[in-house]
Amino acid sequence: MGGDEEGKKHVKMAQLGGVETLLSSGGKAVPLSSIEGKTTCLFFSGQWCRPCRNFTPKLLEIYTSLRNTGKNIEIIFISLDHDESSFLDHFKGMPWLALPFDTGLTRKLCAYFDVEHIPALIPLSATPSGGFEFDEDAVKLVEEYGVDAYPFRAKRGRELEAMDKARIQGGKLQELLGCKERDYVTNADGIKVPIASLIGKTIGLYFGAHWCPPCRVFTKQLREVYNELTILSPRSFEIIFISIDRNKEEFQASLNAMPWLAIPYLGTTRQELTRMFSVKGIPALLILGPDGKVVKTDGRRTIATYGSLAFPFTESRVSELEAMLKNEGDKLPHRVSDLQHGHVLELDMAKAYICDGCQKPGRYWVFSCKQCDFDLHPSCIAESTLGNI
Repeated sequence: MGGDEEGKKHVKMAQLGGVETLLSSGGKAVPLSSIEGKTTCLFFSGQWCRPCRNFTPKLLEIYTSLRNTGKNIEIIFISLDHDESSFLDHFKGMPWLALPFDTGLTRKLCAYFDVEHIPALIPLSATPSGGFEFDEDAVKLVEEYGVDAYPFRAKRGRELEAMDKARIQGGKLQELLGCKERDYVTNADGIKVPIASLIGKTIGLYFGAHWCPPCRVFTKQLREVYNELTILSPRSFEIIFISIDRNKEEFQASLNAMPWLAIPYLGTTRQELTRMFSVKGIPALLILGPDGKVVKTDGRRTIATYGSLAFPFTESRVSELEAMLKNEGDKLPHRVSDLQHGHVLELDMAKAYICDGCQKPGRYWVFSCKQCDFDLHPSCIAESTLGNI
């Protein structure tokens, strides 16, 4: 997360531009000394900045929660608005304090606190000499961990990262998929399934959303594999949907197309799993082995390429399939001619296709025409014409 505690920078209150009073949300003057003894953060923001507008409500929610639970926290808003009118309009929705509007002072503070972009949240902590230490920008920490990020310092970030790592590597499904208030997952009908019943199974963690077209396509592929394995290897495989949907209605629409289970929409577990596994794009599928530990992070590619044949989706099984397909390909000619088509057909690899000879679906090796939309199973090539040309 950041540098060592010894590397923190120090600031005297006089270095806040000689300001002696702050503004309250009601517009009253508040002595700067009022922040003494409090966990204080400097919040650099501008109303014109879209990321600031997105971040401020989250910070407001966290601030309110911390104050309601007795945390002695204060925030000082430092405006990067273009004029005082915009500053006042921006500040009226904030329950914390603010420095009086002064563009010259703001530029000095941005330089002093190394603020290169906004929003920025700089945590301060009091020192015995009467000054403050200040830490690195905590916006990312707050966005990822919410109220748990308090007191927003780099040390806390490292602690939280270590806790995430322990949850991932621990192999304990309740700690990974549940929380203090919940020891179950649900299906589309709202039926609760104990997390304990999943122990010993291979589990796919599916990150997706109804608004995402590629997710809807992959859901169909994944559903076919899930249904096949339900028959071929019953009670050995389960999928848990982790929704990236924008609201509960979209979540339910996603789940209605899925025969598997899901983390409930309410709560923070969905966001925690997305953060812990660094999910940057959807659809995404991670595979947990029967011991609850990650065995594959690119499950989507594995499913799309090999389907249910790849179960239990381990690296060794994928390597086995790759070797088997290579062996098959090595036994086939690279180019053939066939009475069923007038052009030369070339050996190729396809995730899925429909054979123009027998009209049945095929996967992997195929003889295709580069000029036409024509495909043949290797088994549908006439024996009399099978051979290199």
